[in-house]
Amino acid sequence: MSTSPRAKSTLEQWRIFQAVVEHGGYAQAADKLSKSQSSLNHAVAKLQSQLGIQLLEVVGRKAQLTEAGEVMLRRSKLLTDGVHELEQLATNLGQGWEPQLTIAYDKVVSRALVIKALKRFLPECRGTRVRMMETVLSGTVEAIEQAKADLVITATLPQGVLGEFFGYIDLIPITHCTHPLASVDQSLSIDELSQELQLVVAETGSKPLPSRGWLLAEQRWTVESFEAVLEVLAQGIGFAWVPNHLADAQVATGDYKVLKVQGGAITRLSAYLVAPQPEQLGPAGQRLKQLLLEQSS
Repeated sequence: MSTSPRAKSTLEQWRIFQAVVEHGGYAQAADKLSKSQSSLNHAVAKLQSQLGIQLLEVVGRKAQLTEAGEVMLRRSKLLTDGVHELEQLATNLGQGWEPQLTIAYDKVVSRALVIKALKRFLPECRGTRVRMMETVLSGTVEAIEQAKADLVITATLPQGVLGEFFGYIDLIPITHCTHPLASVDQSLSIDELSQELQLVVAETGSKPLPSRGWLLAEQRWTVESFEAVLEVLAQGIGFAWVPNHLADAQVATGDYKVLKVQGGAITRLSAYLVAPQPEQLGPAGQRLKQLLLEQSS
């Protein structure tokens, strides 16, 4: 079994070399590191001898980088930073800080809210990797019931599951202004609307949930996202119930029209933030959960 060649240099030598450059000389670096100047001189001299290249040259009283030294300084910082991150990761793991978090959210939820919370989480994440999962209806329920994610934002709360209120989502029936429905002035009944072609987003779970009140059209085209729904609508095809955070912007352009529906056009959903396994949610997950709830309020 082959083994990697033994390193000629040590991390301590590279850290001393970096300190000499950062502080402008051996004397200044020795003061900052609480070491003798001679020990720093010896460490850098030995490093240069081991590598067979000159990293520093003394000009006057100041140590300056050679061309080779500039290259090695950049690469050595990657090395020492990597070791620091590795050591910090070990500390985080020892404290229960999760190395990875998965957050699932139903596609009716505003992705922008999730991203804004993650932006706030980034400076505090300590290297925690984050995976974002977009789900729809049954897929969101399965993410909770099968604990596929650490945090789930759902508009369908499974029976017996507790969640924290995340906000309201309004589903608005819209069509493109070129569609015949756009010229209908009177309010449409649900029965009338159910005879029209409806665009829906595909469920991501293995067992589709029973049809909701806004998903009863006989004619139905299924696509993968609300962005795709809007693209099909733009061709004057069908209608769709679209989350208000997307519908409002489209209607404001004048290209889409909100349909009049008897009993009210808006279907209001309540969204909840769920931790499928709350007892296993560590400090990183708890912090991200807090930031998500703050962002939704």
